[in-house]
Amino acid sequence: MRSSITSLCVLLALPLHVFAQPNPARPELRQGAYFSEPDGAKALQNCALAYTDRASWEKRAAQIRQGIREGLKLPEKPAFAALNPIRHSLRKMDGYTVENVAFESLPGFYVTGNLYKPAGISGKTAAVLCPHGHVANADARFVEQTQQRCITMAKMGAVVFVYDMLGYGDSKQCDHKLPEAAKLQTLNSIRALDFLTSLPDVDTNRVAVSGESGGGTQTFLLTALDSRVKVSVPVVMVSAHFFGGCICESGMPIHKRPTFETNNVEIAALAAPRPMIMISDGGDWTKNTPNVEFPHIQRIYGFYNAKNRVENVHLPNEKHDFGPSKRAAAYRFLALHLKLDLNKVLKDGHIDESPNVLLKPADLQVFNEAHPRPANAVMGDDAVMALLK
Repeated sequence: MRSSITSLCVLLALPLHVFAQPNPARPELRQGAYFSEPDGAKALQNCALAYTDRASWEKRAAQIRQGIREGLKLPEKPAFAALNPIRHSLRKMDGYTVENVAFESLPGFYVTGNLYKPAGISGKTAAVLCPHGHVANADARFVEQTQQRCITMAKMGAVVFVYDMLGYGDSKQCDHKLPEAAKLQTLNSIRALDFLTSLPDVDTNRVAVSGESGGGTQTFLLTALDSRVKVSVPVVMVSAHFFGGCICESGMPIHKRPTFETNNVEIAALAAPRPMIMISDGGDWTKNTPNVEFPHIQRIYGFYNAKNRVENVHLPNEKHDFGPSKRAAAYRFLALHLKLDLNKVLKDGHIDESPNVLLKPADLQVFNEAHPRPANAVMGDDAVMALLK
């Protein structure tokens, strides 16, 4: 690996270390641990040279946003289908309800998930959109850490929608590692936000997005592209040297463009000056966040006199997950910035998830024998890829 790094983030692209010679027949991608940790930190230091105040940062921010759109091949006005939500199997639980939901994103492609709502909503309340990360040998929407966060946030007073990654849960119309998975998942996130903000009990001025790992990537991409997101909570993902280990995150050229190059730290910083908390740990690629990524983003928030709106909770003895202490940090931040009632989930001053009742995957499934997948659903990678054209 080459050790020298030239100035990465000046407004015109300059030569940069790569692991292999570029292939002119395809776009260059940054996938996985693209840098060593020291080289990632150095590259981020060079980024800081490109902006010294709000005006220069906003020029850079506009360039990065446009690069994401172009790299993902996102049209200005996507040809979305009408939502026409399918909602069934409403369950009344202790302090909240949960139901199974699907709606169309592109014509013939269905976003699938679960809607959690506080019991007895009066007037409008906050909302949280929950993409999830990769889980081996399980459908991540149904696992304990996903159900726990949705239940607890609903008990605190938020309307919560958790939705499947491609190939997970009920989203079996194509493989997870679709060539343009990053594009489709971003379109699905936008459409999920459309669904959530269309609900009559949602206050559109109090909307957050929070996900872990690959869901953290979806969190900061959606926040970067959609101003309806008012609070951002990316968990165990924002890294200077790691760019996403799956094609659904870094399988399209959003980081390396013809005229400039960027990274996930700058993309996450596009949230500024909206409230954001970065939750990191010592067991993955976010282990340097307190000393590398967070100071860089905090400096950008400083351009808006908003350093108090960005936080980092670092758990050096933990690993890559959305476990109880990470969830607790997210709950407290969301309670503060979405005006939720943290007291509803506290016991002796601590967040208590022990009363939460987890449902079986079959209870949370959207499509089953009684509720089959709609007849217009396109099936197979080729058919789904055709929709993206």
